[in-house]
Amino acid sequence: MRNRFDLNMMKKNILSTLIFLLPFAAISCGSGNDGDSRETPAGEDAAAVQEAGPWSFAPDSLVVTENKVRRGDFFSTILIRSGLSAQEAYNLAESCDSIFDVRSIRVGNTYRTWSSPSGRIEYVAYDIDRVKSVVFGCRPPYRTFFVEKPVLTETKYADVEIKSSLWNDMIAADAPAQLILTLSDIYAWTVDFFGLQKGDRFRVVYDEKTCDGEVIAVDTVRYALFTSRGEEFPAVMFNQHDGGNIYWNEKGESMRKAFLKAPLHYSRISSGFTYARKHPITRKVQPHTGVDYAAPAGTPVVTIGDGVVTSARNEGAGGNVIRIRHNSVYSTAYLHLSRYASGIKAGKRVKQGEVIGYVGSTGRSTGPHLDFRVWKNGSPVNPLKMESPPAEPLRAENREAFNLVLARYHHGTAETDTSEMVRQLLEHL
Repeated sequence: MRNRFDLNMMKKNILSTLIFLLPFAAISCGSGNDGDSRETPAGEDAAAVQEAGPWSFAPDSLVVTENKVRRGDFFSTILIRSGLSAQEAYNLAESCDSIFDVRSIRVGNTYRTWSSPSGRIEYVAYDIDRVKSVVFGCRPPYRTFFVEKPVLTETKYADVEIKSSLWNDMIAADAPAQLILTLSDIYAWTVDFFGLQKGDRFRVVYDEKTCDGEVIAVDTVRYALFTSRGEEFPAVMFNQHDGGNIYWNEKGESMRKAFLKAPLHYSRISSGFTYARKHPITRKVQPHTGVDYAAPAGTPVVTIGDGVVTSARNEGAGGNVIRIRHNSVYSTAYLHLSRYASGIKAGKRVKQGEVIGYVGSTGRSTGPHLDFRVWKNGSPVNPLKMESPPAEPLRAENREAFNLVLARYHHGTAETDTSEMVRQLLEHL
């Protein structure tokens, strides 16, 4: 397995791509020639804009102040507090209405003001997120334009062995925590992330985006290999450009299956599927044809697949129960719920991953948990052992191209020349 991925080689040789700074043409909020005249300044003003780069003004010649949006702040109150009159604040807000909705400012986000040495406010910049800002010129003719910081995209490799928890081990391997969320999406139908065992292992080739040295996104996993108890589960990114699935296993089967692995985030399995369990309340030995997931009251419960709600009602010992028919073969039930999600009732069509209710302890129950049950052709099956058929098959005409991509990542050998392996990887990137 070591031959498939050489960590040092990957770190030293994978290409880093710098996403260049986008053009920052100012978008005029004024009308007529007044707005255009600010876009093509002459003389000293033109030189200042040229030196200022994307800001379209010379920030070094002004006094900058940084603040955060407070609770109860409006765009107008920020402008007035920064030195504009109420009329000027109103005029500026009205002028940029078609460019930026000032009602969308959020508490805690940063904004900066630039003022002349005399104290007159000249510009305000509001940070929409960690990359993009919107800048307002505070003198007529008013201007509004967007500025984006440069974003660095780098292809990286992570090798994470589970020793304590996925979160801790991911951080210890110097991999971004955001990678966990991406992997959980890709492997949602294959891996129970709450049941990882010591010794399980993830190896991942992924794209990491940084801005000002901070990781802002892990938006592309190009290849991943999950190993558990000697069994391997690869996930290969291959886009058929049909708007559908882009991750496949080594057989070319979609990583997206008909059902999710679990209907909620749980802390532990408190009771498994059995035909001979002593009931914790009645003390009688009786079948328990479901799985009990212990979780805090109020934990969201989602449907494991598309389907139609056949009932949502109190069933006595089962408490508040939701039953869903997924197709002609499978149906599921979710017991002991504290309440149902808004709109959930018989006849409601639901989508995979949609919240349908919340964990509770209604009915005959010793504490908050979800009793989850699955039937196949009318007979109960163990949810933990249920096999879910692949969906969205790889098109036959793409199989050869897919096999080439798979071979580049999954079947590297010690005899493969380092530069050739890098070339092959970059060819796919």
